[in-house]
Amino acid sequence: MATFSAAAIQSGFVDIAEDFHISVQRASYLTSLFIVVLGAAPLFWRPLGQTYGRRPIFLISLIGSLVGNIGCAKSPSYGTMGLCRAITAWFISPAASLGSAVVAESFAKKDRARYMGVWTTMVTLGVPLAPFIFGFVTVRVGYRWTYWILAIINAVQFVLFFFLGLETRHVPGQATLGKSEYFTFRRIDPTPIRPVDFIAPLGLITRCDVVIAAVSYSTAFLWGSVTTTFEIPQIFPETYGFNNQQVGLQYIGIILGTLIGEFAGGFFSDQWMWRRQRRGRKSEPEYRLWLSYFGYLLVICGVVVFFVQIAKSGTKWNITPIIGAAIAAVGNQIVTTIMITYAVDCYPSESAAIGVFITFIRQTLGFIGPFW
Repeated sequence: MATFSAAAIQSGFVDIAEDFHISVQRASYLTSLFIVVLGAAPLFWRPLGQTYGRRPIFLISLIGSLVGNIGCAKSPSYGTMGLCRAITAWFISPAASLGSAVVAESFAKKDRARYMGVWTTMVTLGVPLAPFIFGFVTVRVGYRWTYWILAIINAVQFVLFFFLGLETRHVPGQATLGKSEYFTFRRIDPTPIRPVDFIAPLGLITRCDVVIAAVSYSTAFLWGSVTTTFEIPQIFPETYGFNNQQVGLQYIGIILGTLIGEFAGGFFSDQWMWRRQRRGRKSEPEYRLWLSYFGYLLVICGVVVFFVQIAKSGTKWNITPIIGAAIAAVGNQIVTTIMITYAVDCYPSESAAIGVFITFIRQTLGFIGPFW
């Protein structure tokens, strides 16, 4: 829901601009603001998640996001909407940062890439899926209903997670929470929270393997996901005269590309590692990286096709830019799954910190990119 909420209003940039009498470029800053807060806020939530567990943090996250989305729906001005978007981003951010920790705590190493891929797919898929869905909404009932629907989703998620969500955080030497304790909340880790704990994930910048994984993944995410999804709602209405619904349909290629990329990045990555183990050789985390090269090449090729074909099309739409965006999405998802799994495999005990650090780098680049 983190990236889904961030991208939800992209199909409505033109309507927001008309409503508040601003430029479409300025309307897009509502998403840019969400992106930068989404990158910084996990530094606050991570120590709390370590101390009190994942479940209470996710429940608080959903309540706060619900309130923020209602505020956005009722906002009378551009500034108020920006403030409410920042509040929503702050509270929804645990979903984007603690996911890698939940996967690492729930599954064995031999299956980690597959299930890490499911999580990373949801993160990546949120970016194109939201404007695709809400393109239909904005045409029929207006862009403000985007926020109401997000609030309804948050409410449903809260109820389901309250009754069905499990706690994955476990401190060695302590008993696992029983279901009878799920209606009460207690401290899981008795270790006191120190001020330095809130910036501890940034200390991973001294570990080259994590930094390389984070920067390379974030760069692929910027070009293979953020750039294409940001440019479509700004270029296509002006160039081709598209309405919000037609703009939303352009994201189908990115959605399909992401799903194809996940199959390649998750399933084949696990098979790649398993075949090495079957031959009696140790599967070092670095062995996964060979498959990432295909992802980088696809991102580069896809982005080039996307922009070149837009430039060549004039004012007549054709499908070739969308094919380019789809190719870039395949590559982006391959890189995403492999790089995050690699970083977690290197330091499985620090999976939560790695998730926060990678999210910080990804969202920082994602915020800077649209200003180029």
